[in-house]
Amino acid sequence: MSKLDSIPPLSSELAVQILNKTLDFLEQPDNKRKIDEARENVGNEMLKMMQFIFPIVMQIQIDVIKEYGFPENREGIIKFAQMVRNLEKEDVEVARLHSLIKAYYLPPVSAHTNSESGEERTSSN
Repeated sequence: MSKLDSIPPLSSELAVQILNKTLDFLEQPDNKRKIDEARENVGNEMLKMMQFIFPIVMQIQIDVIKEYGFPENREGIIKFAQMVRNLEKEDVEVARLHSLIKAYYLPPVSAHTNSESGEERTSSN
């Protein structure tokens, strides 16, 4: 039996509970300090965020999901993320909470506001 066979099913309710707990852990003083220090060093550079902030956030999430029966390893967090992405399609609260977590390690993305390209996309002559 592989480790992935022991992964528990993930309902929307359980996902919301786990994501909320992850957010609570991210806001704990020690974790917040680590993330803030890393953020000061990387600015808004995506590559640096993925190198320095992403691992901190993922370790915190691994610490949370292991309490719910997920393996405490790379495969566990990958499977959890896949399950959450599937639930996001059906549950706006799961999507909202997951986006709050992703905001810790992804720089803000501005919408493309070039009106010229917007006109090109909407015109169908």
